[in-house]
Amino acid sequence: MSPSPLPNPTEQAEQALRTRQLRRVALSGLLGTAVEFYDFLVYGTVAALVFGELFFPGADPAVGTIAAFGTFAAGYVARPLGGIVFGHFGDRLGRKSMLLLTMGLMGGASFLIGLLPTYETIGVWAPVLLITLRVLQGIAIGGEWGGATLMVVEHAGERRRGLWSSFTQMGAPLGSLLSSLVVTMVVAMPREQFAAWGWRVPFLLSVVLLGVGLFVRLQVVESPLFTRVKKDRGQARLPLLEVVRRPRALVLAACVGIGAFTAQSLLTSYLISYATGIGYPRPQVLTALTVSAAVALVVLPCASALSDRVGRRPVVLAGAVASAALAFPVLALVDSRSPGLLILAVVLGHGIAQSVMYGPLGALLTEMFGTRVRYTGASLGYQLATLIGAGFSPMIAGSLVAANGGSGTPVALLICGGAAITAVTVWFVRETHQETLGEAAAPEGARKQEVAS
Repeated sequence: MSPSPLPNPTEQAEQALRTRQLRRVALSGLLGTAVEFYDFLVYGTVAALVFGELFFPGADPAVGTIAAFGTFAAGYVARPLGGIVFGHFGDRLGRKSMLLLTMGLMGGASFLIGLLPTYETIGVWAPVLLITLRVLQGIAIGGEWGGATLMVVEHAGERRRGLWSSFTQMGAPLGSLLSSLVVTMVVAMPREQFAAWGWRVPFLLSVVLLGVGLFVRLQVVESPLFTRVKKDRGQARLPLLEVVRRPRALVLAACVGIGAFTAQSLLTSYLISYATGIGYPRPQVLTALTVSAAVALVVLPCASALSDRVGRRPVVLAGAVASAALAFPVLALVDSRSPGLLILAVVLGHGIAQSVMYGPLGALLTEMFGTRVRYTGASLGYQLATLIGAGFSPMIAGSLVAANGGSGTPVALLICGGAAITAVTVWFVRETHQETLGEAAAPEGARKQEVAS
């Protein structure tokens, strides 16, 4: 019996280096996306609390809330544009440089929102500048998620793409957790002080998170798959054209995420306005969101790891079914006006059901596109899903609730509708969790060519 071959020191060193890089990339994705979502979600939280009176004064309270959420929607409208712009250059020049740009743009826009004068000081220019900065936020986050996720997935190898991609997905609840904690502290001050200057603090603090995120992101190396394709086959001249030329993957990517984003926006940003409107103190609502975000930090990696074993489709489908089934019970718990039941409602609807839907999306959407166009395809699909599912949901919900005498039934119906779209779309998505990244990403008519890369 021949002795087992001794391990090759060079191979061991290379494997150790790859492992360190993967961990660094995963941390970069987590922190970078957390910074982006912190900035984006702080806006949604503060918009629900005070932007109506500061930037749209003189309006009916319901109209002021709708106008504030209109600027919230403006950020979502800009996100597909960010996916196209940063996706194009990310597919042609590289992932890392675009991720540095998106983080700097997001942090800068958020810091400037914290310095904005209100309507009382500069009149109509206040909402104009607010919307402009909100659009810049949307453009930045439109390029952030896709680049951060595919960097992790392209470094991760073949067996645990779902689990590793969950680090980027966890940036959303981590950013929500940080934003809720910071906003909870500032809303504890007297109402007059909060309206005068306290609302600015969460935006100004974003510069600290920006510095940490940029430091970590500067330490990562370029995606090995991108480097290989760039060397062997070159970049796509117009990645967007290649994506829309075969639109099936883009349409499926956009539709499969609608349920998760509808539930996310209605059970986080809009819930603040709805719950405070029926009598909950703001700190109680923010506490519920904080607990839900903490639960999501556990559920997301579990759901993503499960998708590595049983497939992306069954896990996303289970989350969609749970979200629809829980929509009306969750609303009933919120309407109970009990602080404990409010926490239970948000944990069930957002921390668990929405997270099960959302967790596998990072790997799923990345696997749907080839390396040459992956940044553009995954980013645009994801951002279209957020636009449709989350961009207008709070504004539509606010209008419908006001038209129905304050009844929250339209909120539950919107959650059910989004979940239904996801559940139907899942049946048309090809399962890819056991395929190599090239095979999983290649369109039906071009799979052999992509695998060769």
